[in-house]
Amino acid sequence: MTKQDLYTLLEQNAQQFCDAADAIWDDPELSLSETKTADLYVALLEKLGFAVEKGLAGMDTAFSGTFGSGRPVIGILGEYDALAGLSQQAGALQPCPVTEGGCGHGCGHHLLGAGSLAAAWAVKEYLSQQEPGSGTVIFYGCPGEEGGAGKAFMAREGMFYGLDAALTWHPGTVNEVSTGSYSTSLQTEYTFHGVAAHAAGAPHQGRSALDAVELMNIGVQFLREHIPGSDCLHYAITNTGGISPNVVQSKATVLYMVRSCDVPHAKELLKRVDNIARGAALMTDTTFTRRFIDGTANPLPNLALEKVLYENLCAAPAPVYTQEDLDFAGALNDTCPPDDKLPGTGAAFDSAIHAQVDALTNGGTLALNSFVMPFFHTDRQLPGSTDVGDVSWQTPTAQFNTVTWPARTPGHSWQAVSSGKSSIAHKGLLYAAQVLAAAAMDLFTQPQLLEAAKAEFAVAAKKGYTCPIEPDAVPVPVAEML
Repeated sequence: MTKQDLYTLLEQNAQQFCDAADAIWDDPELSLSETKTADLYVALLEKLGFAVEKGLAGMDTAFSGTFGSGRPVIGILGEYDALAGLSQQAGALQPCPVTEGGCGHGCGHHLLGAGSLAAAWAVKEYLSQQEPGSGTVIFYGCPGEEGGAGKAFMAREGMFYGLDAALTWHPGTVNEVSTGSYSTSLQTEYTFHGVAAHAAGAPHQGRSALDAVELMNIGVQFLREHIPGSDCLHYAITNTGGISPNVVQSKATVLYMVRSCDVPHAKELLKRVDNIARGAALMTDTTFTRRFIDGTANPLPNLALEKVLYENLCAAPAPVYTQEDLDFAGALNDTCPPDDKLPGTGAAFDSAIHAQVDALTNGGTLALNSFVMPFFHTDRQLPGSTDVGDVSWQTPTAQFNTVTWPARTPGHSWQAVSSGKSSIAHKGLLYAAQVLAAAAMDLFTQPQLLEAAKAEFAVAAKKGYTCPIEPDAVPVPVAEML
């Protein structure tokens, strides 16, 4: 089987994977509650001839599908969780919820999972034509990326150490190899417990949990001056203790996320936040309970694998857009916030790439970024966090983006949800599957590529993986936090 055969095979069978993505878009589920979605994937994996394992790492909606034998063993990662509060009608040009207050696929994970599964299936078809022992492909159904850190819980079980490499992709506004690192993040919930009392008649009998939350937040504000500039502290008060000002609030909860350059530094920062919680409880004569929610490690970029992905981004057949696609993209772009930055990571850090992208996008005015972004590699820390980082500490890992949204679409927006069932989205899914499958074929047929990736990984990961998930922590569905 040649790469052209692989492209054609995926094109001829694209509809079943687009249908799966659409079905998941129609019934969005929050992190670690993706029951119907997981059932859909498991049934499809079994139908397609994979050996399925369910309930990975103690998560009901985590699973894998395996085909083949021998090495190399290539993992392909899929995600499928939605976001709260982003219900939106497909193809609408204004905010228009399907269900008021419902969730929606504002990060395109319905496409991500289906595209990755399509790629894994194409690799299975390739391996089925090879001699036994020529290699193994594993599709990982990874729940809870949008809060929950499913891959980190899987990594805590050492699930990715047996791979020779892991590949994935993400929906977006550009066709580009992802590079750089991201922050480690740790989420922890603090619930303060006080004593209720009549705020006028007997305030001296009360002990305010809300006061404790507010004092904790003040303490953290003062902490900000004494941490490195790359560190971040975020919080949300998730329970204020009620709506009556005439009652001393006996229970209140605040959720904190700390970010730092790596797991050890983030854990040290979290200890300082823990101490502030203790101080707030002492000041208010309350107590508190602490619940660790999730954490993600900083990714290790892998130049060798990034080059493989880039070559296949350039070689795979690029999507061809119709006038209807372009008209929809232009109309939806008009609803997006203005952005004077050029798209892509390289344009932000490399002057020569900035000039190329400026020319390719007509100064950032294209409705769809239909070209492949110039190759750029960095190991610098970029904003945000992802549980793909935990995989990258256990095996060489790389990922890329393809265009599934108009050029100015923000992530986690109603515009992204509106685009989710469009022709643009389906074309981006197919393109991603073709790139992933072809890159995996290269890793099976060219041993020197994996050797280079592994040599680079050995240096980058020499300190060893420190799991951000605390030993006694259990996965917490996002629905429990709402």
